[in-house]
Amino acid sequence: MNPNISKARELSLDKLVYGALSQLQVLQYNPRSIRRYQTVWRKFLVYAQQRNHKGKLQKHLIIDFLAHHEIDPQLPVEVNKGWKLHAEFALTLLWRYARDGYFERDKQYVKRLNVPAAMQKSLQDFKTHCEEECYLRPITIVQYMREVGAFLDFLSKRNVTRFSQISPEDLSDFVYSLSHYRRKTVASRVSIARIYLQFLFYTGKLSRDLSDCLPGVNFPEHASIPSVWDKELLAQLLEKVDRRSPRGKRDYALLLLAARLGLRTTDIRKLTLDQIDWAAETITINQSKSGMPLQLPLTDEVGSALIDYLKHVRPATHYREVFLKLQPPIKPFADTNKLYTIISHWRDLAGIRFRSPQKNGFHSLRHTLATELLEDDVPFSLIADILGHASMNSTMIYAKASVESLREV
Repeated sequence: MNPNISKARELSLDKLVYGALSQLQVLQYNPRSIRRYQTVWRKFLVYAQQRNHKGKLQKHLIIDFLAHHEIDPQLPVEVNKGWKLHAEFALTLLWRYARDGYFERDKQYVKRLNVPAAMQKSLQDFKTHCEEECYLRPITIVQYMREVGAFLDFLSKRNVTRFSQISPEDLSDFVYSLSHYRRKTVASRVSIARIYLQFLFYTGKLSRDLSDCLPGVNFPEHASIPSVWDKELLAQLLEKVDRRSPRGKRDYALLLLAARLGLRTTDIRKLTLDQIDWAAETITINQSKSGMPLQLPLTDEVGSALIDYLKHVRPATHYREVFLKLQPPIKPFADTNKLYTIISHWRDLAGIRFRSPQKNGFHSLRHTLATELLEDDVPFSLIADILGHASMNSTMIYAKASVESLREV
């Protein structure tokens, strides 16, 4: 076991908070974020003293603290105000530190990761392998490199600097360190680590195949139910978009492509002028996820929104992508941009509150369209064609979403 883990588990609360604050500084959190966490942890220490709690951090103390301040983890964090807005996550971070002896940023940046010198070349070799032998898409390779970098960073924190030092216990603890993530995320990260270990074995970096030492993470296909918007809330969102402003004209067209045509975020972001056939009133793309062609009708509503944006907002430029940033430098959205700030901006302005916690990004609008089509008795085969599903099994999950909506009502 990493000595930092056992040491952190024995720390008193005040020393634990001091160590967690030091970790924030090591990870280069900005001063404002550090003050937010410090405020929550200070109040937590006062509460513990009032309860005459001494010794190690215990989970029931966190639960009692949240209940005392009427912070319900089952509700969206937006219902809380002031320091309470960050309370639950701050205490989750403190719990991770007590359990693992450290924590990471939720968003990992490869350049900030500490990859041991003896392992750095293998990282580049693995990237070349993914490109030239596995023919993975660029966005998939970016994900692989990020996750493998995080895996090697984890090993470096355990003073594992050479491949020959990797032990099954290291791999088991790596999976345990991911326990605060959703099962689907854990399954993905473990799968990528397993592929990387197999690569190391086949290229002679490891004397034995350690991939079988990684425990399997069972994630049944379509185990989760897609998040969908109530029709009234979706109408409220679109109504709130200011279609007189440049931002509103652009964002309205973006939202309609997801809500009315069911396009994936990546395909919306990469949509080019050449893929729109105004005479035939169609949009034809090669789907980023499957590579399969998909042709959809350009409805009057979507077409009018696109024309309004192209005619009055989009500047003359050499870029062929339809949607561009509004602030200089004018250019297309980055490949990693999921356009979440666009939907969250208008959602917050509209004051939208969901009946229960749910995902509410662009992909949820795609789910909503599929569910609406199902409720309108559109055949599964046609829904699959509209969404560009390669398999009917991918479409069948929306039946669960429809049934779940009825159950909530």
